[in-house]
Amino acid sequence: MKHLTPLTILLLILPLFSTAQIPEDKLKAIDSLFLEWNRPNHPGGTVGIAVDGKPVLSKAYGLASMEYLVPNTYATKFNIASVSKQFTALGIVKLHIEGNLSVDDDIRQYLPELPDFGHKITFRHMLHHTSGLRSLHTLLALAGWRDDDMKNNDDLLRFMTRQQDLNFEPGSEYLYCNTGYILSAIIIEKITGEKYADWMKKEIFKPLGLYDTYVEDKYNRVAHNYATSYNGSYNRGFVREIEYWAYTGSGNIHSTAADLLKWMRYYYDSPEGWQEAFSMMLTLDPFNNGKPNDYAFGVIINDYKDEKRISHSGSIGGFRSYACTFPEHQTEIVVLSNFSSSDVTGKINSISDILLEKEKEEKPAVKYEVMSVDPASLDKFFGAYEIEDLDTRLFEILFENDTLYCQYTGGRKTEIYTASDTVLFNNERDIKISMIDTSPASIIIHSGGQSRKGTKTVKFLITDKYLEGIAGKYWSPELETQYRFYIRDGRLYGYQTRHGEFELENLKEDVFISDSGFINKIDIVRKGKKVIGMKVTNSRVRNLWLERILL
Repeated sequence: MKHLTPLTILLLILPLFSTAQIPEDKLKAIDSLFLEWNRPNHPGGTVGIAVDGKPVLSKAYGLASMEYLVPNTYATKFNIASVSKQFTALGIVKLHIEGNLSVDDDIRQYLPELPDFGHKITFRHMLHHTSGLRSLHTLLALAGWRDDDMKNNDDLLRFMTRQQDLNFEPGSEYLYCNTGYILSAIIIEKITGEKYADWMKKEIFKPLGLYDTYVEDKYNRVAHNYATSYNGSYNRGFVREIEYWAYTGSGNIHSTAADLLKWMRYYYDSPEGWQEAFSMMLTLDPFNNGKPNDYAFGVIINDYKDEKRISHSGSIGGFRSYACTFPEHQTEIVVLSNFSSSDVTGKINSISDILLEKEKEEKPAVKYEVMSVDPASLDKFFGAYEIEDLDTRLFEILFENDTLYCQYTGGRKTEIYTASDTVLFNNERDIKISMIDTSPASIIIHSGGQSRKGTKTVKFLITDKYLEGIAGKYWSPELETQYRFYIRDGRLYGYQTRHGEFELENLKEDVFISDSGFINKIDIVRKGKKVIGMKVTNSRVRNLWLERILL
């Protein structure tokens, strides 16, 4: 074999390096996105980018500890929150491939203590967030648990064994649900006979070369090179934020940007022996009606500006995380931070635009000019509207003191102006209201890039007598929790021992809403004219039954 000259060697290896380089102007543009994280006494994070399997940017910004002024390094570990879900999903997939379970098994086969909801719930449902199960935080909040209360897997399982209903039929829709991933972790322990954290380290992290990744299942662990979590912003100031709840499966994995870059590449360039598993992780199953769902096994698969992207984000306490790969470009991006206002999703999108040379999408704003119209031509549009796909608010168009306003129930009034006798607007607030001359009158509300139809309704007028028929004590057998409702100054209030008092606002007859944070909507249930209970709904729990206690 002939000896290769130095020039020949250089020409052979040049493509390997050039394909994994980022031009200096792009690196500077990316770096500029994070300079604010380097302000004095400011938390920050880490940013990692890999191209063709080679790290091309590995940077750290800001402080890991504001108390001790310890800077983040590229090796700093962060709680990656819901980015953890894909690791639990791989654990289930591995057990499926090995024949220890099937992703289509009924989960009651492994957790017989769960109630029979009348529908089969599978691992596939739980991994896709289509199980219909009520989700951990919002369920426990209704039971009186506060955000900073320690919660573990056993707590959730106890509450789940008492549930009587699902949010919806499994497979019929998507609703993000931590419960399914926590139950998956519990089942992994049952099948393997090992602690979830130990099994994941032995069977997932170490074999895949993720040596700085682990399940945090000890709140009192002395963790080296681990960031502290902060809430707030540079202008408002920062405070310490809770950084650990005791549950596992849906979150609480700690990792580094370097490990996550390696991991995200495995979705299209898997290590030997793992190809089937990572291929299965990208399974997309449609809903029962055949419509597509873009949530696979622990990751979202969609297009970002016409480029295929596999990704997931996470949020817990002040930690924010985002890991993604553009497989067709063999490009991975990871951003981890330890403060709540870091906007890692926006940062990831900006980095993606720079790397993929995508123009920032800016739709030209349509500006309307005020035109005088006869107020009488607007009369039939004044009043309250029920909004499609929004059952916790009414939308009102008001005329007060010679001024037009619009307002969502419980929100602030926004002044609006006439562009014609059928169009109202507020350019600064990006609001346009198109009036449709139907019976009953209807409108289309355009705001924030979305359009919603509203149909005129008659606003229900409450009386003390009406409220007296609702006031009283109510009991949840599923949560073993009592609520009390009472009247003060013509308004209805609720009380829960740990949450205290919260105000309710009437939406329409027998429907109330709340901005308490743990209750969004209450539907009063009657037998004849007599109130016998209520169904309580929040963001991830629907129609939880509260039975009226008769004294």
